[in-house]
Amino acid sequence: MFNNKTLLITGGTGSFGNAALKRFLHTDLKEIRIFSRDEKKQDDMRKKYNNPKIKFYIGDVRDKESVDSVMKGVDYVFHAAALKQVPTCEFFPIQAVKTNILGSNNVMESAIRNNVKKVIILSTDKAVYPINAMGMSKAMMELVMVAKAREVAENGTVFCGTRYGNVMASRGSVIPLFVEQIKKGIPITITDPNMTRFMMTLEDAVDLVLFAFEHGKQGDRFIQKAPASTIADLAKALKELYNADNEIKIIGTRHGEKLFESLVNREEMVKAEDLGDYYRIPADHRDLNYNVYFEEGDDKISRVEEYTSHNTTRLDVEGTKRLLLKLDFIREEVMSKE
Repeated sequence: MFNNKTLLITGGTGSFGNAALKRFLHTDLKEIRIFSRDEKKQDDMRKKYNNPKIKFYIGDVRDKESVDSVMKGVDYVFHAAALKQVPTCEFFPIQAVKTNILGSNNVMESAIRNNVKKVIILSTDKAVYPINAMGMSKAMMELVMVAKAREVAENGTVFCGTRYGNVMASRGSVIPLFVEQIKKGIPITITDPNMTRFMMTLEDAVDLVLFAFEHGKQGDRFIQKAPASTIADLAKALKELYNADNEIKIIGTRHGEKLFESLVNREEMVKAEDLGDYYRIPADHRDLNYNVYFEEGDDKISRVEEYTSHNTTRLDVEGTKRLLLKLDFIREEVMSKE
């Protein structure tokens, strides 16, 4: 599958990029290209891996020329570059538009021009029923992906998407914050004890992208089923793992946050294909013949519900602890105290 091929990871110095690099570095890929704006992180990765198979490119998805430069000779793309933090995107929404929508469009157009075989676009649960700028920009990015899938010629570049929930301990996630608060002996700040979030490891995220790569057809989006935990149980699980007695302080829901997240909305569930561990949402390849839309309906939508962190498998404190111990840094720190 990867024999003598070149893989490009945009935003490759981020959490996903590092996890994907570890997974694919020792495959039969000819070359892995890491594309990002951060020269310090690239230098750290260069020293850490010290492998000639990895090639580093400084650039920005907003800059078409730098995207075209890195895309030449590429067979496959994992597009992970994005503005991901909700507060940042709330205060600077145009920046989210420029990176998450227009930058993604640059990547897709360049892939078409350079005859890339397949592009996997990484999205988020916040793109479903979005209430914040980050989610809205990611939702638009998904729609751009589906539109590109309609446009490309037969046997042209294949575009697929993945959508996943909270990746544990990824940049900006709440777990490192809670661990830091525990170590400092200060109150653990939680927004709403009943708030739920999907719980996925970085390895799960890479598995999802690989599944989409292997099985995806033009315009498909894939969702990996995942368990969820309440924020209260997450805090309790970390306290028990670290044998801590920190106070838990409820600070209230922050601007742009939901009580629960959705991975598949009700409208998508009508056409979603259940693949066991995954959902596949096929692309809408209808054209602009509106008469058909007005004359033909579907009553299924009233009989299904969306897939959310409230109705997925719910982890208790013990289940949350077992999942947290899959994280290397938590497992190592906890075991060092035993």
